Amino acid sequence: MRDYDPDFAYPSQRHFRGQGKGLTVQYLVSLIPLVFIYGILVLGLNLQVGQTGILNLTYFTFVAFGAYISAVLSLPPADPSTGITYILGANLPFPLTTLLAGCAAAILGVLISFAALQRLRSDYLAIVTVGAGYVIYTVVGNQANLFDGWNGLFGISTPVPQNLGPNAQMLFFSGICLIFLVVVFTAVERIRRSPLGRVLRAIRDDEGVVAAFGRDVFRLRVMTFALGCFVAGVGGSLLVMYATAFNPQSFLPPETFIMFAAMIIGGIGNNWGSLLGAAVVPVAFAEATRFIPEFGHAGLVEDLRAVVVGVLLILVLRFMPQGLIKERPPVDRDQPARADQGLARLLKGARS
Repeated sequence: MRDYDPDFAYPSQRHFRGQGKGLTVQYLVSLIPLVFIYGILVLGLNLQVGQTGILNLTYFTFVAFGAYISAVLSLPPADPSTGITYILGANLPFPLTTLLAGCAAAILGVLISFAALQRLRSDYLAIVTVGAGYVIYTVVGNQANLFDGWNGLFGISTPVPQNLGPNAQMLFFSGICLIFLVVVFTAVERIRRSPLGRVLRAIRDDEGVVAAFGRDVFRLRVMTFALGCFVAGVGGSLLVMYATAFNPQSFLPPETFIMFAAMIIGGIGNNWGSLLGAAVVPVAFAEATRFIPEFGHAGLVEDLRAVVVGVLLILVLRFMPQGLIKERPPVDRDQPARADQGLARLLKGARS
């Protein structure tokens, strides 16, 4: 088993960092696709938690599953003589690998949701998602024939012309990530503004009332959970192409904590807030600690990343509990906004 390297999840960044506390243009350019990728990931989590109230504490497991599926679909068949083993090896092109990765994560989400969403709520649901994530983490690590176990996968191809310079490659990949971000944001924002989005928020606030009006709450929760997992899988595919390598140490619980912190700080339930939180928390604050000079025991500076994010989260919850951009109900542009449209009218509109 390889010793954990905190930089392993994003090894391509090693070539873009300045020396000491300095920042290079190449390193700053390398952060651009990371902002877009995390924006996609936080939007998917916000759809589950912020819009529907599904407390998925193992969200990054679906990101990792999408990353693995995308990797093995893009890699050539495994050569046993190299000692590296993995399933599939389909050598498929982009963007097919990314779309299939999203579908695979959605299918996994449906399977878990049938066990977790039908009768469990709140804390119990969170416990089941954590347990499912730990099981997947253990199986992926111990079963080397799936994704090469704890060693992980390397040499994952990226849809970037190799004849470009480092900065041009990152900007090209940033453009790809931006396209996916725009598509995902448009989709989740349309859901939020639609009658379906109003029903999902009603489920989040009081699912018993929604069920009393004849809506199939379980089906809607499963559908939303699967959609969020699809977005996670797409983001995971882009993340593994950005890193060009992935192993089980890349989806430990702190990664999900970073996603939740970004969503809460940006503004839970607000898609624009999710984008802001993705730029502020995983990139600006977490990456900034990399340039603190080493002091104390080994790994202390790395531990400060979680401390900085945790302190920021506490301050936001204390002084701005609704986040930097609070949730606002969508307004019908064709009619004046009304203070209370009534739940009956809301549910009637959802059927149309």
